[in-house]
Amino acid sequence: MPSAESQPSFREALRFWLRLGFISFGGPAGQIAIMHTELVDRKKWIDDQQFLHALNFCMLLPGPEATQLAIYCGWLLHRARGGIVAGVLFVLPGVAVLWALSFVYVAFGHVAWISAVFYGLKPAVTAIVAAAVIRIGRRALKRAAMWAIAAAAFVAIYFFRAPFPAIVVAAGAIGIVGAKWRPLSSTGLVNDESAKQGSVKTMRPTFARAIKVTGVCVVLWFTPIVIAGFAHGWNGTLAREGFFFSKAAMVTFGGAYAVLPYVGQQAVENYHWLTAPQMLDGLGLAETTPGPLIMVVQFVGFLGGWNHPGGLNALVAATLGSAITTWATFVPCFLWIFLGAPHIEQLRGNARLGGALAAVTAAVVGVILNLAVWFGRQTFFPVLGVVDWFAIAAGTAAFAAMQWRNVGIVPVVVASGALGLVWRIML
Repeated sequence: MPSAESQPSFREALRFWLRLGFISFGGPAGQIAIMHTELVDRKKWIDDQQFLHALNFCMLLPGPEATQLAIYCGWLLHRARGGIVAGVLFVLPGVAVLWALSFVYVAFGHVAWISAVFYGLKPAVTAIVAAAVIRIGRRALKRAAMWAIAAAAFVAIYFFRAPFPAIVVAAGAIGIVGAKWRPLSSTGLVNDESAKQGSVKTMRPTFARAIKVTGVCVVLWFTPIVIAGFAHGWNGTLAREGFFFSKAAMVTFGGAYAVLPYVGQQAVENYHWLTAPQMLDGLGLAETTPGPLIMVVQFVGFLGGWNHPGGLNALVAATLGSAITTWATFVPCFLWIFLGAPHIEQLRGNARLGGALAAVTAAVVGVILNLAVWFGRQTFFPVLGVVDWFAIAAGTAAFAAMQWRNVGIVPVVVASGALGLVWRIML
């Protein structure tokens, strides 16, 4: 738990979460990097041990890990109201932006200036992710074994396309076994008495609380879907989207890239909510808007409502489709965190859990490195044999500004988007 000196007021935290929602570019790796920079390094509201402990837990859950990490951090600072505000504001700006872009997409098609701004953002996102690898790696990789796990994770996911859940499970098992022979306190994660203090004493998990949290979240989760079923039919687009994405929210282990092939196949081939080229366009929009990459499901819901309005106005149906899809995807995140966070905090001093989570942290460094390389490849070499020198120059400048000049993420993101617009106008 933050010290009294670093504990922010609820209003201060509210302003931060609102700002974060508008700058959370770069998919999970970029968003985790931004949160670590702001919450741990700059504001010091959460200590490094707590942040990594929370991150490890969120990586084990179904659903978007960056969103769940924001909810967890908000819960650490201000309990339930903090978690709700953090989660909602982390997602809401992206929801609004993607709704507007979805409408522009179906109504007007390609808009050049939007593409130009997003073109400039991609090098900045790549720089943010690269900086995250360095920063988190310095803190998490304290031993040769941790370096080995990180390297193995990178090789497994980059060269052999190993599924992310398998990497996490393997790393956790290695950590549990390793904890039997050697304490993991040097990883900087757990095992000291200070880790047992703070938030554990103020939030004891109970069976009654678990029942209450589960009941409230489940009712909130399914109420809009049931209303849609009664109002527009259980075989209507809205109800089917609600139930499908509720099911997807339960099995989306491994992040957005792991689940998108399944979502895309079902949405295109089974439900016919959109076409394969439209799915790819939606992914491109989601990758360059703030918020988690899984926000592409909102685009799917929008197109499903637009293409199958079921007697409603097309824009109304599309808006309701995007809303119910987003709701079914993100409400479960609050359930997992509010239900599990008190238990995870209480177990921060457990050696085996600490070993498992320390190893998962090391594996996560390798996974983030994979994303950094992937982003770099897509950004700097968009076509085989073609080098984008503007992207390389902008990405290098963004990385240098953050790494050596301590420039904030917001100025870097804004400047990169403006540069992309200017560069495309000049061409």
